[in-house]
Amino acid sequence: MRIHYSDHITTRLNLRSIEHGLPQKIFEEADERYFDNDTGHLIAVMKTSLYNKIREVMVAYSIEQDCATLLTIHPLKEGQKESRINTGRWRKM
Repeated sequence: MRIHYSDHITTRLNLRSIEHGLPQKIFEEADERYFDNDTGHLIAVMKTSLYNKIREVMVAYSIEQDCATLLTIHPLKEGQKESRINTGRWRKM
């Protein structure tokens, strides 16, 4: 499968000083995957080292035919993932 970075995720990587390869790594090796009922996007979540801490980071993506477009990335705050699951916004895949 081909991987494409959206303009938005590229901007976020630069603004947040995140390594360019991290979104692809999260997409390929994610521990957990969800469907976001609010946005319709797929979500990959993985614990990784970011800003000298181990934290959960999410990547939103979409898949069309043989191409995954990685849309955005951000570290999850404590309890943020659980809140989105409990409210039904994120549905486990």
